[in-house]
Amino acid sequence: MSTDKRITLQQAAEIVKNGSSLTFSGFTIWRRPFALVYELIRQQRRGLHLIEVQGGPQTEFLVGAGCVDIWESCWVGHELYGKYGANLSRKVGNKEIIVEDYSHAEMMFRFSAAAQGAAYAVTQTSLGTDIHNPEYDMLGRAGLRDGTHPHIAKHKYQFVEDPFFGAGAQVLLPPVKLDVAVLCVQQVGEEGTVRVNGQYYSDPESARAADITIAFAEEIVPEEYLRRNADQNTIPSFEVDYIIECPFGAHPTGMFGRYDVDGNFLKDFYGRTRTQEGFDDFAKEWIHGQDHMSYLEKLGWPRMLKLKANTALNYSPRESKGGK
Repeated sequence: MSTDKRITLQQAAEIVKNGSSLTFSGFTIWRRPFALVYELIRQQRRGLHLIEVQGGPQTEFLVGAGCVDIWESCWVGHELYGKYGANLSRKVGNKEIIVEDYSHAEMMFRFSAAAQGAAYAVTQTSLGTDIHNPEYDMLGRAGLRDGTHPHIAKHKYQFVEDPFFGAGAQVLLPPVKLDVAVLCVQQVGEEGTVRVNGQYYSDPESARAADITIAFAEEIVPEEYLRRNADQNTIPSFEVDYIIECPFGAHPTGMFGRYDVDGNFLKDFYGRTRTQEGFDDFAKEWIHGQDHMSYLEKLGWPRMLKLKANTALNYSPRESKGGK
C-alpha cells in the first residue's frame, strides 16, 4: 500500500526551513509555484539559498520580501512584462544579498550533474569570460567556500586539461546541492507521478537533484489514468515526496493548456516595486492577511476566465499576445 503523500499548502511551506536551499519548476514566467512563494513570505522564511537555472517573478517576490540571502543563477526578470529584476538589483546595490553568477548553460549542467549523482559537471561553456574571473566569485569573497556550508562548494569552478583526446581546457563545475525542489504542474497522480504538458524545462533534473521534492498540481488524478499513456509522464512517483492539489497555483505565471500568464499583474508588480516601500505596499495588498483561496477571490472570476486557455489552442484567445 502506498504512503499518502498529500499535504497542505501550509505544511509544504513548513518543509522549507530557514536557511534551506531550494529551486522551482518552470521557466521565467511559466509554471512557477506561486501559491508556495506567497506562503513562504507569509511565514517570514529567512536565509534561503535560492538556486535556479534561471530566475523569474518567483525570485523577485522572495527577494523583495527579504526571504533570500544567496541567489545562484544567470538571469532574472519578467520577460516582456518587466525586463529585469528590480528587487534583486536593489538588494544587490544595498549589499543585502549575495549573487553568484553562472551562465545559463552552466546552471543546467550543474543541475544535470546533481541529478546523475556526479561529483562535477564538465564543459567548455563560458571559457574566456568574466564568469570565471576569481574577482567575481562572490561566495568565495564572502568567505563561504571554507567547506563548512553544506550547500556551497569549496570552489566555484576548476580548470583541467582534457586527459583523453587533448581537446584543451575544460571547466569543472560543482553540482547543485538542494534541500527542496518545488514543482508546479498540470497533473500529479495519487502516488506522485508527474505529468507535465508542454515543455518540462529542467523539472526532471530538479526533482532528482533535491533531497525533498514537492509537486503542486492543478489536479490530482488516479495513477491508473496516468499509466494508460505512461510515455507521456514526466517524473516517476518515487522521485516525488509530497503532492498538493492547488488550482491556479502558478498565478500570475502561466500554466500551459490551463491559463495564460497574467501580464497585467506582472507589469503592475514590476512598476510598483522599484522601492522597498513599493514592494511592501504590494505585498500588503496581495499576499499578507489571506490564503490562496482568498487571493483567487480577490483576483475575481472575470479576470481568471479571461486567462483561461482554450483546450484546442492551449492558450487564451481573449488575451492579446506580444506588442507593447
